[in-house]
Amino acid sequence: MTFDLSQTDLQETPAKARRFGRFHLQELLNQGGMAEIWLATDAEGRPYALRKLRDRLRFNLLARRRFFRGCAILAKLHAHDNVIKYIEHGRIRWLPYLLMEYVEGSNLKQLALEQDPVLQESLAQILIDTAVALEHVHDSGFMHLDFKPENVLVTRNGYVRLVDFDLAQPRPPQPKRLRRNPGTPAYMAPEQLQRQPLDHRADIFAWGVTAYELVTGRKPFEGATPKDILMAQLQRRNELVPPRQINPDVPPGLEKAILRCLEVDPAKRYPDMSMLVHELKNALYVD
Repeated sequence: MTFDLSQTDLQETPAKARRFGRFHLQELLNQGGMAEIWLATDAEGRPYALRKLRDRLRFNLLARRRFFRGCAILAKLHAHDNVIKYIEHGRIRWLPYLLMEYVEGSNLKQLALEQDPVLQESLAQILIDTAVALEHVHDSGFMHLDFKPENVLVTRNGYVRLVDFDLAQPRPPQPKRLRRNPGTPAYMAPEQLQRQPLDHRADIFAWGVTAYELVTGRKPFEGATPKDILMAQLQRRNELVPPRQINPDVPPGLEKAILRCLEVDPAKRYPDMSMLVHELKNALYVD
């Protein structure tokens, strides 16, 4: 569902909320280089998460295309418990927006920094649910290509929602070289950093980086630049400290799964997320 409310724009209201088309922007929840996410309400007071392109990118064609592509992909994927629910997207005074369900919670990065009890109590289920979310994305014919803690929301009850599909691409039948190479270097697979052909196994590597970070408190491959990170992956992979040496509470089966996801050679990783999900459930004793 799309809407174009081109005759309305941001306005001040007496309640100090900003008007955005038929919505009231109540609170800025998060912002990045390309978009802002607001807690928004409609005329009936129902809450939503409204993501809108930053004003300075209003006429940036590449940013607009990327934003709308992410909206269109989410519209095809959202019917899953671990993917944020899509409601609508469109334009308000030529500014792209995406309306989603509002989830009370924080992203994984925030939870880890704050050492939130929710993360500690629900870590096993969170690891499984994030893998299940990527399994759904892949089975639906797409790759996320920006999987990282910031793009995983966790509710106060420990339920997971995968978000931000701006960089997602169709899943190719064979590894494919992408025209552009956006992403977050710390979570990118070696083939992605080297601009080589890639497929859904780049997401499997990103899951491994995220899982390693969650169970150890540090990233597996450190570096100040993408080149430094790539060198750590390619030249120091054999020096990677196994998670159990840092955190003895990590189950052996989980450590094995994480290390397999972090293989430099995509052929040595799991061939698909379904196999990873199966092994995670066995390792973490979750039905």
